[in-house]
Amino acid sequence: MTWPTRPRRTDRGAVTAELALTLPILVAVTIGLVWLLAVGAAQVRVVDAARETARAVARGDSTAEAVARGQQVAPPGSTVTVSRQDGRVVAVASGRVDGPGGLFGFLPGVEVRAEAVTLDEDEVGQ
Repeated sequence: MTWPTRPRRTDRGAVTAELALTLPILVAVTIGLVWLLAVGAAQVRVVDAARETARAVARGDSTAEAVARGQQVAPPGSTVTVSRQDGRVVAVASGRVDGPGGLFGFLPGVEVRAEAVTLDEDEVGQ
């Protein structure tokens, strides 16, 4: 008596199936990392904008010129404000980095903010 033979199983197509399952995950992780880099770059830009604005006002530049210079450095759509208190110049820059959209559309945007404080040179010279 002969036993019926089963067809042999092969692993053909297994790599393709595994790639099809993991590729979207790798793409999503890559998009997330790029977005995090964009947030980090925006944070650096608002820090530079606040510092540049505070330094310019402390040197004696007009507030409008200093704010305009800070907005050039800051990410698009950011706000830069300046105040003087107790012989110090305080500049605050803030902006928003929107989520990457697509699969990550559910993520809220990130608010980046920086504050720079420097001595007012007009006050120091007196």
